Amino acid sequence: MNLTVNNQPVATDATTLVGLLEETLGRIPDAGVAVAVDGDVVPRSQWDLALVEGQSVDILTAVQGG
Repeated sequence: MNLTVNNQPVATDATTLVGLLEETLGRIPDAGVAVAVDGDVVPRSQWDLALVEGQSVDILTAVQGG
């Protein structure tokens, strides 16, 4: 499947948002991650969302430090 992830084209075998996150991040942190699909924020409780060819996914991670 071809998606746009953080404004970059990505080819992936992931079919769900959580699968894409695991593929992208390696493991999903307990906190500090926000996700939007096609501009709509997706709550963590809905990360089992099925992905569709051509969607745009933004993955934001919190970074600590100065």
